[in-house]
Amino acid sequence: MKFHTEYLTFNTKNHREYVNITDDVEKAVKKSLITDGMVLVSAMHITASVYVNDAESGLIADIDEWLEHLAPFKRDYRHHRTGEANGDSHLKSLLMHHEVIVPITNGALDLGPWQQLYYAEFDGQRKKRVIIKVMGE
Repeated sequence: MKFHTEYLTFNTKNHREYVNITDDVEKAVKKSLITDGMVLVSAMHITASVYVNDAESGLIADIDEWLEHLAPFKRDYRHHRTGEANGDSHLKSLLMHHEVIVPITNGALDLGPWQQLYYAEFDGQRKKRVIIKVMGE
């Protein structure tokens, strides 16, 4: 089994942002020369997520609204007593999870017809990373 590792770095302009990373992950898979296996894509921060879904702007807005409804920004999170003001960002990350595993077949991501990979930032405007770990033969 072979392994290939790459990192993506983000410094989003907005506090919450959704970035399509499908092309970046596909490039890492091609560079790895692995034709059959899987790729792990994981946010390396506790206030960000990686997920798979449709690349449709209305859906992305719906996801953002849904997350804000389930984990709204508010000033009275216990976490804020530590001096931080991002309790909602931690909760949003828990809802969306921090990683995905995608199969690789014939040297390419084996995604469904509308599936895309996204990096979701919930506490942005500072440097953060995503790891891409390609594994297989």
